[in-house]
Amino acid sequence: MLDLYFWVTDNGYKARQGMEESGLDHNLKPVNISKGEQRSPEFMKISPGHKIPALVDSDGPGGQTVSLFESGAILKYLAEKSGTGLYPNDPVERVMVDQWLFYGSATFTTHAQQLGLFTNRFPEDVPAAKKHYQDQYLDMCGIFDKRLGDTQFLAGGTYTIADISIYPDIHQHEYLGMSLDDFPNLTRWHDEITARPAVQRAWGPYE
Repeated sequence: MLDLYFWVTDNGYKARQGMEESGLDHNLKPVNISKGEQRSPEFMKISPGHKIPALVDSDGPGGQTVSLFESGAILKYLAEKSGTGLYPNDPVERVMVDQWLFYGSATFTTHAQQLGLFTNRFPEDVPAAKKHYQDQYLDMCGIFDKRLGDTQFLAGGTYTIADISIYPDIHQHEYLGMSLDDFPNLTRWHDEITARPAVQRAWGPYE
């Protein structure tokens, strides 16, 4: 059985979306980070950096129990375990998925999180910081929009974990104070993914 430790953050939704798309049986275990639950000794045995999401699989490789953290690693693990095609078998196709997966995880999300911090949570108004991250967000939306003018999904013609790694921070653009009006290809991509039943489940109730 799979246990997914989750909270309502962009990275948390990535993992939950990957889980729903995988079709694998699982238990969803909310970890309320606003209450500091991510710092409990029990959770830190799974995620030493006290971050969500985290995953425990009691039927991992060779029948062993395995645990892992980091949303990108969880997405790859679930896609490979489920064999749903979210992470392709073809080595060349994997290269294309990997580059957008890591761009989403390491570059886009980190900038979007800083935008969210300075827009919604920072105790002081810091206009220069907000403008910097707004400009970065829009620049990356332009990169995605250009790419999606040439192909249906980010890694090609098939929906993959690359798309899942980027979708939550696009989906929450209004919370970030941003608009997709200038990005028609990105809007088309966003709306197509939003309509998927697994995505609607992933963004639904969690208790």
